[in-house]
Amino acid sequence: MKLVLAIVRPEKVNAILEALYRAQVRGLTISRVSGHGGEIERIETYRGTTLKVEMHDKVRFEIGVSDHFVEPTVRAILGAARTGEVGDGKIFVLPVEKVVRIRTAEEDESAVTPVAVHQEEPVEEVAVY
Repeated sequence: MKLVLAIVRPEKVNAILEALYRAQVRGLTISRVSGHGGEIERIETYRGTTLKVEMHDKVRFEIGVSDHFVEPTVRAILGAARTGEVGDGKIFVLPVEKVVRIRTAEEDESAVTPVAVHQEEPVEEVAVY
């Protein structure tokens, strides 16, 4: 099991969500964060005072996945988030020691694997004579 953590541009959130949905990655957490990477620092003037703005608004995705979902998750984020410019963000893949789904007490792989949609079994029609 892994935790895929991605820090991305805020304007790419909808595209990333769509790409993750298409990759069948369903459970995730999103947070607004501030940070600084390789972007150029901005100098702004506010009420006559010059300020050096070093922090940039970003969005953090946290996605717990089974091992076989790691590559599809990373590819989906890469494809949707990349602009080719400095500041696109980073993706981290971290090991997870244990996961417990609170609702059912399922553990580990069964706790991070998406819950299957329960479809009704097709009922065979039986001829009654």
